[in-house]
Order: sequence, then C-alpha cells, then structure tokens
Amino acid sequence: MCLIFQSGYAFYLPGSYPHKYVVGDPLSVKVNSLTSIDTEMPFSYYSLPFCRPQEGVKDSAENLGELLMGDRIENSPYKFNMYTNETDIFLCQSNKLSTDHFGLLKKRIDEMYQVNLILDNLPAIRYTKKEGFTLRWTGYPVGVKVQDVYYLFNHLRFNVLIHKYEETNVARVMGTGDAAEVMPTDPKGGPDVPGYMVVGFEVVPCSVVHDANLVKKLKMYGKYPSPIKCDPTAVSMPIKEGEPMVFTYEVSFELSDIKWPSRWDAYLKMEGSKVHWFSILNSLMVITFLAGIVLVIFLRTVRRDLTRYEELDKEAQVQMNEELSGWKLVVGDVFRAPSSPALLCILVGDGIQILGMAIVTILFAALGFMSPASRGTLITGMLFFYLILGIAAGYVAVRVWITIGCGDHKGWISVAWKAACFFPGIAFLILTILNSLLWGSHSTGAIPFSVFVILLVLWFCISVPLTLVGGFFGSKAQHIEYPVRTNQIPREIPAQKYPSWLLVLGAGTLPFGTLFIELFFIMSSIWMGRVYYVFGFLFIVLILLVVVCAEVSLVLTYMHLCVEDWKWWWKSFFASGSVSIYIFLYSINYLIFDLKSLSGPVSATLYMGYSLFMVLAFMFATGTVGFLSSFWFVHYLFSSVKLD
Repeated sequence: MCLIFQSGYAFYLPGSYPHKYVVGDPLSVKVNSLTSIDTEMPFSYYSLPFCRPQEGVKDSAENLGELLMGDRIENSPYKFNMYTNETDIFLCQSNKLSTDHFGLLKKRIDEMYQVNLILDNLPAIRYTKKEGFTLRWTGYPVGVKVQDVYYLFNHLRFNVLIHKYEETNVARVMGTGDAAEVMPTDPKGGPDVPGYMVVGFEVVPCSVVHDANLVKKLKMYGKYPSPIKCDPTAVSMPIKEGEPMVFTYEVSFELSDIKWPSRWDAYLKMEGSKVHWFSILNSLMVITFLAGIVLVIFLRTVRRDLTRYEELDKEAQVQMNEELSGWKLVVGDVFRAPSSPALLCILVGDGIQILGMAIVTILFAALGFMSPASRGTLITGMLFFYLILGIAAGYVAVRVWITIGCGDHKGWISVAWKAACFFPGIAFLILTILNSLLWGSHSTGAIPFSVFVILLVLWFCISVPLTLVGGFFGSKAQHIEYPVRTNQIPREIPAQKYPSWLLVLGAGTLPFGTLFIELFFIMSSIWMGRVYYVFGFLFIVLILLVVVCAEVSLVLTYMHLCVEDWKWWWKSFFASGSVSIYIFLYSINYLIFDLKSLSGPVSATLYMGYSLFMVLAFMFATGTVGFLSSFWFVHYLFSSVKLD
C-alpha cells in the first residue's frame, strides 16, 4: 500500500493545484511516448533522431499505472519563459541520417505515430478543420507521406494560453475557504507581483526547409538567421538518407478567459451525451421487461402455488404431493452439490473481487478523484482496490464452499488459496505472453522487469494474505442452511426438447444489450486514443448491468426448474456470464470494422490478448451476480415448501 501511494503521487502533486508563474519564469516541456492507433505499441520519444536536452535525458517520476499503460515521461529540449513571445528559435541540427534512422523514420510516419508533449501537466492539443468542423487531437504527427516522399514536421509553433493568477481560484478548486493557507506558496515574489497560470497548450506542426549552412555556428536556443514561415497546410522538408535535419520552434502567449479549474474541458468535453442517455433508456426498457417476467413468476406462479398449498389440510397436502409437477418435483435434488464445486466457489470469490473493484473505482472516478489529468491514477486505483478486496473474495469463496458442503469446513484453506491465485494467475500469464511480444519490439509499452517484481510482491504480500484472512472469517461464519433435505439417489432429468445450454448462451444477449453502446466509447478510449470521462454514465450502466444479470439468471433458473432440471448451479453462473461471449464477438467486430488500420500480427495479438483478459473479468463478475441471485431465489422458493 505504501509503495502504491508513494509512486502514485510522486509526479502529479505539483500539477494538482494552480502553479503561479511570474513573467520570465522558465517553462519546460516534457515528452511522453510516441503513440499510434495503427500499431498500439508506444515507443520512446528519443528512439527517433530528435534533439536532446543539454542536461541529458531524464525520466520524470512515474506511478505504477503509467508504467502499466506504457507512458514514459521525459524532459525535452523545448523551453521558454512565461509571457515572453519568441520566434525563430534554433533547437539543433541532427547528425546525418544513417540508413537505420532513415528507415525507422519512414516506418514511424507510415504507422502514423504521434508526438506527445506536456506542459504544466497539460498535453499538447492540435486543432484541425475538416468539412466545416473543428477537430481536436492530442499531440502531432511525426511526419507525413505525400506522393512517395516522406516529410518531417521539424518546426513547432506553440501557443500557450495563460490566465491571471487569482487566489480565489485556489479555494474554488480545493472546495475549502482556508485552502490558500494550506497550499504551498510560491517563494518568487509576493502577492503584489502579477502571476499567471497555464490553462492551455496548443501546438501547430510545420514542415520547413532550413539551410544547413546557416546553422553550423548556431548554438541551441540561438536566433535563426532568417524569418521562418510556418504554414501548416504545406510541407517542404523531405527526409533524405545521409542528410541532417534542422529543428526550430516558436512560442506565443495568449491571455485567456479560461479558469484554471476548467483548463481540462477541451480534453474532457463529453461528446455524444444523447447516445449515452439512449443507452441508459434502452437498458431501463430491458430491465422493465425482465422485471415484469420476474413479477409474474413471483406473484402469479410461485406465490399462488404456495398460498394454495398452505391453505390445504394435511390429507390434501399429501394428495397434492402425489400430483406435484414442475419445480416442486425437484425439491429433493435442487440443493444437490454441483460438479466441480471448488471451481464454482473460486469463480464466485474472484467475481466478487472484480465486481467490487469495478464499482468502487468507477464511483471514485465519477466523483472526480481519478481524473485523466492525473495519468495512471485510474489503473493504480483499480489495482489498489483489487488488492484490498481480496478479503471479500476469500470470505465469499469459503462461505459458498462450506454452504455447498452442508457445514463441512474441510478444504477451505485450499479454496481460499486457489481463489487468491486463479484470476491473478491467468492475468499474469496473459501479461507475460503479451509483454514478451512488446519486449521483442522494443516498445515502451513493455512492462519493465522491476514492475513485474513489484506486481508479484503486491500479489503475494497483500492480495494472497488478505484472501486467506477473508477465507478464515468465511470459515467462522455460519453457513447457509438448506431449507429442504436432499435425496440420496439423484432424480433423473427428463429429456429436454431443446438443449438447456442453448438457452443459457442466448441469455447473454440481454445484458449485452444494456452495455454495448457504452462499450463502444470504452473501446474507443483504449484503442483510439480518445479520453473517456463519462464515469457517471458508466456507473449507472454498471448498476443496470448488475440488475439485468440478476433478473436474467433468476428467470432462466426458474425455467430450468420448471422442466425438472435441477442442475441449476453452473447454468445460473453462465446465464449471465455468457455476456462475455458477445463482448468477445464485439471485440472481433471492432477490430475488423473500426480498427481497420491496425497493422501487423503483433498488434492484432496484443489486441486479442487484452480483449480476452477483459472478457474473462466480465465473465467472472457477471456470472457471480447471476449465481448469487439465483441461489437467493432458489433458497427463498423452497424455504416455503414443507415437503418430506
């Protein structure tokens, strides 16, 4: 826990409150990994022959979430002073392009790699116009290919939006009247010295031809001898093997009405809100439809039968017992232990852990505690909550195990240990395979070996012990007693008109219908580089998904019992868990029709590997909801039946 918190706030604490800059204060731009929606493999900025800072390349402190996401934040040679406009700044002249660097540059341009810059924790944003619409992009492309000629964007025009520093902004951001007293103060100048805050960072890339002879005697940050005309609509700097590249930039500052708390609005602007509301209304319709079916089952069928049964005298009850049909016939088998009970308990325990992690993380994100302004905190938070909720996984897994065993505590330690290792083991195996592909490609998306060690330490030193502690409490808790006795000889299940598993697999379409619209936005955020920040909608959809999964599993369980199929345990799990099949099919559809530009077997393997990981997590979580709701329903149903 200390490790997560220490690494989680190392870089972002300075960016969590308004930073006051006096006129002339130095501003330093940082660089992040080169990214592309074409390959989904990030690479280091300095893997290409770009200018390097005079003091050398230094890594900024990173949290665990950043490392897992492939972010590598480093210093850059781009520097300027607050509220000081500068033009025609010479940065550097590279060495003559070698064959390897020339080929690598062409490859990165073909793969549409973007350069990502950061100033005062704000990513560089680029605006383009297309068919009358203004499009926003983060970062800028390495270069462009025009008629088989590769052009490099070697001149950058920065526009920094600034807002006059106001002390009242601090109180508004922090939500407390005495915030100014607890916030760090800037030692440079008192309150009378005018200060400014960075509220926007825009970049315009240009391809400009420079005369290599004019810059031979220039030093970094020197004035370029002639004016540089930056025209973003034209390109003129082709890259050629054996020739050097010259890099320049300019910067202008612009006073803006944007307040500091609103400076992320340009990145987090919620798009398609009507679509999100449509998704929620669609889900509510599905829930209402299923709720109607459940109501009919309870009021018109179950409650009517039970009321009629309880009104009869004993002789009539005995006669009615002989005429029982449907779900009443399986009263002596409905609580018979399922096949592979330990595996079922492990899946349910891990499902509780994943579902709890999802609910708590999305709730915190919806409340604004995990803003995309703090890179990596969402992944770090998910990992932290998953580790802590190991205690819930152990408790539920062991308690279900003892309930299935009718109070027999034997083997609970084995169940708790397997619950602590099952899903994390699958995740670790998938990550190791995918990481080996990234290592082989020299991508920054590869998890460093040290981080692998940290993940193992967190797993075995926090998650496993907490799961075992939860299992201990689960073993001490009173097991749930079955309301009816189980016959020694199992009842034969009549031949079914249709395979029961066909109905189970088809049931997953209803939960999928509640989330597929939101799933598109999530997939676009992960694979298309878009920022996802509608966690309020996502939390509502998650709650609706839980309700639909419970209703679907409950209805399917009742239908199976009505045809005298008493093997409901696994079917209740997969009735709602089968939504993962449709999510996986949707992932394949997204790969084919939306990620058309995804190139190379490595990229496709990475996509399918991460999709499989996501699908398994969905199956565990939704299956657990279905099983627990069905268990409650069956227990409630047969607790009212007094049959010997």
